[in-house]
Amino acid sequence: MGTEINRFVEYMEKEKHASRNTLASYKRDLTQLADYLQEKGVESVPKVTKTALNSYILFLEKNGKASTTISRVMASMRAFFHYELRQGMIHRDPTEFLKTPKIEKKAPEILSVDEVERLLDQPGESSPKEIRDKAMLELLYATGLRVSELIGLRVADVNLDIGFVTCRDGNKERTVPFGKTAKRALLGYLEHSRDFLLKGGDLPELFVNCSGQPMSRQGFWKIIKYYGEKAGITKDITPHTLRHSFAAHLIRGGADIQAVQMMMGHADPATTQAYIYYAVKTQDPLLRAYQAAHPRK
Repeated sequence: MGTEINRFVEYMEKEKHASRNTLASYKRDLTQLADYLQEKGVESVPKVTKTALNSYILFLEKNGKASTTISRVMASMRAFFHYELRQGMIHRDPTEFLKTPKIEKKAPEILSVDEVERLLDQPGESSPKEIRDKAMLELLYATGLRVSELIGLRVADVNLDIGFVTCRDGNKERTVPFGKTAKRALLGYLEHSRDFLLKGGDLPELFVNCSGQPMSRQGFWKIIKYYGEKAGITKDITPHTLRHSFAAHLIRGGADIQAVQMMMGHADPATTQAYIYYAVKTQDPLLRAYQAAHPRK
């Protein structure tokens, strides 16, 4: 199935202009499916049945995969077998009657303004690494970028004069402003840290690790976890937590929801509207009293 998977991923890239993250998910999900099916003796696309796919879904559930992960895998499977059907490689789509697991929607984890300030105050200026960490955290909270967008920024994507960054995901591009605090942190990083970390190298990426290579997702996750623990914050902090907090704090402060939607890069307005509940809940004393006291709140 490897050849068919590669052909499908190439099609999604060239014809559908899928983002890099989406393409990586398709490749990973389908390759893992193919490995499982091969172990069961199913080595070609026409031999894949609904029963075989259901067996794989049960396998994922038994191995503790979250419903969100299984739903993503099923979306990859559906896209692939729909493509194979259109190409005439199969005569019936084995994903046609598969049932997607129910996903319990959880409210996004939001930090309070005080918690954000404690987090951002943790990196000092005693080393090039801390100066870089400060710049990354300040910019993330100032813009609400996704972690992939943050580590994918190039030096040329930052306009310090006007105060905005240009981020890209596949063929999608948007511009997001940032304020004076993030600007100061970025200037400090560019003037006193980046060249030291590059160790004489030359990279287009804005943020680099201590080995002079582009910062990775895993590397930045470790950074934000470290400073979260150092700040004494008990909530589960991830890069996405600062993204959620950015949006919620803007809306609570009176920002136009359409403007926030554009800055976040949300295709669906409903995704941005989820932050309104947090904004109202934390601002309206009547709602806080109701939530705290009513037996059927």
